[in-house]
Amino acid sequence: MIYNTLNPMKAKSLAAGKYADGQGLWLVKRSQQAGKWVLRLSVAGKRREMGLGPWPEVSIADARTKAMQARASLRDGTDPVTARQKEKKHITKRLTLKEALEGCFRARQAELKGDGSAGRWMSPLSVHIIPKIGSLPVEKMDQHILKRTLEPIWHEKADTARKCLNRINLTLKHAAALGLDVDLQSTMKARALLGKQRHVAKHVPSIPYQKAPSFYQWLCTQPHQSCFVLRFLMLTAARTSEVRFSMTSDIDADVLVIPPERTKTKREHKIPLTDEAWCVIDQAHQFEGSNLLFPSGKGKPLSDATMSRFMEREGYEARPHGFRATFRSWAEECTEAPFEVKEACLGHAVDQGVVQAYQRSDRLPQRRELLSAWSSFLSD
Repeated sequence: MIYNTLNPMKAKSLAAGKYADGQGLWLVKRSQQAGKWVLRLSVAGKRREMGLGPWPEVSIADARTKAMQARASLRDGTDPVTARQKEKKHITKRLTLKEALEGCFRARQAELKGDGSAGRWMSPLSVHIIPKIGSLPVEKMDQHILKRTLEPIWHEKADTARKCLNRINLTLKHAAALGLDVDLQSTMKARALLGKQRHVAKHVPSIPYQKAPSFYQWLCTQPHQSCFVLRFLMLTAARTSEVRFSMTSDIDADVLVIPPERTKTKREHKIPLTDEAWCVIDQAHQFEGSNLLFPSGKGKPLSDATMSRFMEREGYEARPHGFRATFRSWAEECTEAPFEVKEACLGHAVDQGVVQAYQRSDRLPQRRELLSAWSSFLSD
């Protein structure tokens, strides 16, 4: 059998047409300058043709090597044409950035408050990333694509842009763990290309502690459920989510126990309840069948936005979360309480490392004393 009948010079000189090299390998030229390699095979008694790439980009030697590999696969019982089609199908269905983001979110749900049910993790991505580049393969992500995508919000919505970049970084690590070929440094490079942000972080507006008593006493005249929650927030210096989702079953004796899954630090937070705090609980509207401390009119937890809008309608710039800063400023300037006690009232982790291993007191008596003084300051 004659084979290897072609050589580079002969292939170059041939006009348009089909030319056999032997053993089923053919050079199909559509012009003297361009063509393609085709391997003819017999699979289960049927003739099949398998493309091996364009000529002259694929040389004669490379075409012969590919043909030899295909014939070897066929001898081993594998149809090389079908195998390559499956491979191409797999490649065309590569993981998109949107799919990778969703996969990363599912993998991290257990770390998020309420398993991420509020949607905050995906929210900035759904608005600023997925509509623009969500359909692109995650393996194609690079610093230039990320720069173009985030540039419009890099300064104007700095915090949102930062969250997007951080979550894309986590997603690329997730994709790498799946075995995908991604550039783990692309977010760092994009940050370098985007430059330093001009945005200055703004703190949540708060009421000066000097004006807190008059505000609190005004709240006492309002029968709205939002006002009861606002009063309780002020008295306990707790986070809004900790109070909105609190249940009667969370109360142990005279202490409200916030479980780890509802705290920012992922640690249990105990809040001693003062007489005034008990008074607020007793006055708040209840909903039959709900054991929430402060249910809405439908028995569901009040939304954070409801309380914020109430304060806004009444002409206040301050927001509910700002009560924590109001309390902390008062404690700093008007009391002699130790730093650790003031921070513990806010649910902050103040004991770290070796200190945490040996210091296991929750400072509950000292915190009760400080919150009682705060309650008297607000209500007297």
